[in-house]
Amino acid sequence: MLFRSPVSSSTVSSNPLLQTHILPPFSAIKPEHVEPAISELLNRNRERTNALLAEFAKSGETPTWETLNTPIDQWDDEVNQAFSPVGHLNSVMNSDALRDAYNACLPMLSQYSTEIGQNADLFKAYEAVKNSEAFTSLSQAQQTAIEHALRDFRLAGVDLPADKKARYGEIQQQLSKLTSKFGENVLDATHAWSKHITDAAELDGLPESALGLLAQQAKQKDLEGYLITLDFPSYMPIMSYGTNRELRQELYTAFVTRASDTGPNAGEFDNSDVMKEIMALRYELATLLGFDNFAEYSVYTKMAESGQEVMDFLDDLAVKAKPQAEREFAELKAYAADELGLTDLKPWDVTFASEKLRQARYSISQEDIRPYFPVNTVIKGMFEVVSRLYGVQFVEQSEFDTYHPDARFFHVEKDGQQIAAFYLDMYARAKKRGGAWMDVARNRMNTANGTQLPVAYLVCNFSPAVGDTPALLTHDEMTTLFHEFGHGLHHMMTEIDVAAVSGISGVAWDAVELPSQIMENWCYEPEALAFLSGHYLEKDGHTGEPLPKELLDKLLAAKNFQSAMMTMRQIEFSLFDFRLHREYSDTNPVTAEEILADVRKKVTVVPTVDFNRFQHSFSHIFAGGYSAGYYSYKWAEVLSADAYSRFEEEGIFNPETGASFLKEIISQGGSREAGELFENFRGRKPSVEPLLRHCGIDVPEVA
Repeated sequence: MLFRSPVSSSTVSSNPLLQTHILPPFSAIKPEHVEPAISELLNRNRERTNALLAEFAKSGETPTWETLNTPIDQWDDEVNQAFSPVGHLNSVMNSDALRDAYNACLPMLSQYSTEIGQNADLFKAYEAVKNSEAFTSLSQAQQTAIEHALRDFRLAGVDLPADKKARYGEIQQQLSKLTSKFGENVLDATHAWSKHITDAAELDGLPESALGLLAQQAKQKDLEGYLITLDFPSYMPIMSYGTNRELRQELYTAFVTRASDTGPNAGEFDNSDVMKEIMALRYELATLLGFDNFAEYSVYTKMAESGQEVMDFLDDLAVKAKPQAEREFAELKAYAADELGLTDLKPWDVTFASEKLRQARYSISQEDIRPYFPVNTVIKGMFEVVSRLYGVQFVEQSEFDTYHPDARFFHVEKDGQQIAAFYLDMYARAKKRGGAWMDVARNRMNTANGTQLPVAYLVCNFSPAVGDTPALLTHDEMTTLFHEFGHGLHHMMTEIDVAAVSGISGVAWDAVELPSQIMENWCYEPEALAFLSGHYLEKDGHTGEPLPKELLDKLLAAKNFQSAMMTMRQIEFSLFDFRLHREYSDTNPVTAEEILADVRKKVTVVPTVDFNRFQHSFSHIFAGGYSAGYYSYKWAEVLSADAYSRFEEEGIFNPETGASFLKEIISQGGSREAGELFENFRGRKPSVEPLLRHCGIDVPEVA
């Protein structure tokens, strides 16, 4: 059989994206390489797929896993290996040239995906594998991969008439462009605003760490004094500690109006029309495939069984959390009025007043504990947590092909053998997308040369080192790092060799947060904090003093401070997302503004302002993978709290419990249904009670 079409040696030798690499060749990749490489690979795969199907037709042989899936998985991986580093660079080292090259590929990839998904002969080949006697002898992972493939063919419109197939392809191409544009607008709007301050008095209340960062940012731009940006390490300290109310208001206004029709850059990067077009196209796509709305289309591949189940889940959680959230906000308002003179509490006051109340109630702030969490101590401690649980070790590599001095690279080893690797890129900088995430560089899979090991990208946006002071994390930032590392472990510690269901691939989206959220729990365990912390300065003749018991007690006491308010905030985002995608139709083209206003009326505890345009920068649902799926965070929180309760019962470092979680959840990837995997680990269906307990939310018993 013909598996590879000829490629000129000159093309391959001159384009690193067309060469075989164990790891991404970052230093060799240039924008001009991107479009020709992706075009070449996609055309090559078209030829190979057609040749493969022609061979089946000619020979009359029934396709098998080895003759169908194995080559196709390899071809798909070649495309992934070429485009994955491009997507990563576009997120962490954005430039105009790279952005243009990246965007030029999106329609090509979308068109190719549609062609493959609507290829009736290819669909029949997969059906033949499913219906063959040999199917029952395939591994569970292989069977699931086949079943998912058949499902995805149908979701790509393989059964549609020709005109609707064509329209499906057009929609997917347009959505690919629009979601990318949404994210670009948010990035550009974030970096378009800054404020130069020369008078330190305007920054009264800010801790030294924040002042140092703002001064460093100014120096990098050849400015005196301080430079404020909308990147989170710059934004959050001012909102939390800055006594200058006018500055907080100015910064808040710039932040919540990003990429919108109002605010300091009104209309310049406006996502208003982009959102409307996305919603119209998503609805059309869903109805084209026979769904009532996009929410039902989204839920079809998730753990939740219906849109109504999602709504019932969110409504039930809101009912249980809202009374306590209202009490928490009433306490905040009273404190702000009585102690801070803020009788009219505004949105730009809430974070500031909350931090003051936290300090008054618990005598602790994030800044009090930041010196105890130098980055390298936290990383070493995090590795120790995982090593105790799963028996793996982490070895940093000093020599590797990189894209920025901030990036680090680690091998993951078990029993002296490498099983995975990951890049760690922790600090905020210009031309880097905000937030924190894990992404796939390489999937674990069988190849002709043996098992390809999984490789992950782990990205955060923390404050970098300032002067001689190392990078120090707040406890919240440490928790974020643990969260993303949990995603990384899910990807890297899979034992599944089938690419379609290996690691996070094929995992129901509302369960994918389970391995990440469960990791956060160890950030609050005294036994773990003993080695996760270590003061960066010399004290009593030595460095590395762990977090003192006094601060630890305060940290734990403050763990659930305003937890119900935070829960309601997440419910607000989840309901907004799900209702928007559930209620939008061609006859009822509701806007994001309308739905958000109605949701806020019913569940919001902290009032907002009319000019708030949160939805215009809600990249999770308009540029990421969480459309009609943001509820997944709360859904998976139920799973993670319940799963962690077993660790609490049996010991947080119990190696047998760790081995069980690894065996039943992490290592399985998407090879089995998420509900089945959870029950295998917990011995029963999930319960919401551990989550409420973990969050300190008291639910009155109904008589």
